[in-house]
Amino acid sequence: MPDAKTTAAKEKAHRQNKVKEALTAKTVPGISVFAVLGALFVSVLMVFVVLAQINYNETAGETARISAQLSDLADKHRVLELTFESVIDIKEVERFARDELGMSRPDAGQVEIISATPRDSAIVINNGQERGMQGFGTFLKSLTEYFK
Repeated sequence: MPDAKTTAAKEKAHRQNKVKEALTAKTVPGISVFAVLGALFVSVLMVFVVLAQINYNETAGETARISAQLSDLADKHRVLELTFESVIDIKEVERFARDELGMSRPDAGQVEIISATPRDSAIVINNGQERGMQGFGTFLKSLTEYFK
């Protein structure tokens, strides 16, 4: 009759063989799902990068075209300003004002110099751009100042 040690050793060897068989049976050579998903994700990102590069190149080309157009228009503007300034003759304007409109240069007694003191100030009105509670608060403040 076999002793307990040999039976235990046989059972242990038998279990190890079953584990090895199970591992070799479940290990099938192939591609993992994560590798496929990773490759798909990288492919999608590459497509987006290519589309972004195409969009960037189109925008850069458009910017260069508009910059060239702006430069041309600035040159034309300078030429038109010079043409405009060369057409105006101050002596002709003075002659027209004197002869046609009956104007004359002011005498020394007609010229008055106004000097402003440093205490002068100005109030800037924002043309009703205040909105919401701030505008309503300003309205109430102006009403209370009116009835004081």
